[in-house]
Amino acid sequence: MNNITIAFAGGGTGGHIYPGLAIADELRELAKQKSVDIKIVWIGNKKGMDSSIVEKSTSVDEFRGISCGKLRRYFSFSNVLDAFKIVIGCVSSYFLLKKIKPVLLFSKGGFVSVPPCFAAKLLKIPVYTHECDFTPGLATRINSRFATKILLSYEATKKYFSSDKAAKTLVTGNPVRPVFYSADSGEGLKYLGIEEHTKPILVVVGGSLGARQINELVLENMKWLTDNFIVVHQTGKAFADEHPDVLTMTSENYKPYQFIYNEMPSVLSCADIVLSRAGANSLWECAVMGKPMVLIPLSSKGSRGDQVDNAEYFEKQGAAIVLKGSDADSEHLKAALGSLLDGEKRKSLAEKSRAFSSGERPALRIAKLLLEGSDK
Repeated sequence: MNNITIAFAGGGTGGHIYPGLAIADELRELAKQKSVDIKIVWIGNKKGMDSSIVEKSTSVDEFRGISCGKLRRYFSFSNVLDAFKIVIGCVSSYFLLKKIKPVLLFSKGGFVSVPPCFAAKLLKIPVYTHECDFTPGLATRINSRFATKILLSYEATKKYFSSDKAAKTLVTGNPVRPVFYSADSGEGLKYLGIEEHTKPILVVVGGSLGARQINELVLENMKWLTDNFIVVHQTGKAFADEHPDVLTMTSENYKPYQFIYNEMPSVLSCADIVLSRAGANSLWECAVMGKPMVLIPLSSKGSRGDQVDNAEYFEKQGAAIVLKGSDADSEHLKAALGSLLDGEKRKSLAEKSRAFSSGERPALRIAKLLLEGSDK
């Protein structure tokens, strides 16, 4: 096992890419420690953001783009065109994998991961697939048919698989970039220009594109929020473009930003409360830091309902307060955040939140599994 190639597959959104890159980083370091010469090839969507994100990673040696069709649960004429794209993706993946001869394929999910997993099965290449959400998505359900190992973020997710597939599952947790484990709250305060931490810091995030529902609730309740908190508000580009005046509303207790990336780990580190959607990666980044959360998940009308499932599970574990449906309004928002002005209540949620990430880092654990699998 001195010279090996491992293929990664996944993309379409940052949620399917950044956790995979965290694993690639850990895998690169492990290989170095064991004097293994490893090549990591990432298979993603030839269109969209995939290549621009992956090619910035120093751990991935090569990015290869394939045709990607979307998998839909509902009827659409686009399904016909996308069916051809999926077939082309399968053929491209087959010849690519045959050429690079990886010892295994790791799938981080997204529609683009299905053709490589299918091709790997035909070529008898072991497939490891990971699901970040509480309920498995369609891509994971399909990939599980080809998988040697199905890696899950939650023990309770096993119930969504048939008995034969459940026997192949292993709970690893959800990978988070290493920087979130060592973030400095002091750096966060410095970046935000907060000299005196006189009120609880509320960090509001809705993903890289923002979340209109959350943004509008912040604006509607600006006076109450700034009376009680120092509000750090990531608006997202679309909302900032529509409301350019928001970014000029900077004050002692309101700090708006269009987007925070490199500084986000340190900003979250100094947060007392996080108001957010309920995407898997955002939840686990907050959990790693032990942050109390108020979650407003994207409804099933705007998604397959995975955020609602994620949020409800965190709430059941005592790590978050969830506002969904008709409860996602100003009255319930103020009640939820108002309850967290109590330091003991925040402490309780923080402890339950941190419990999600106890033990070995998920990215490291998965990297070990991949390296061990490559030796079989």
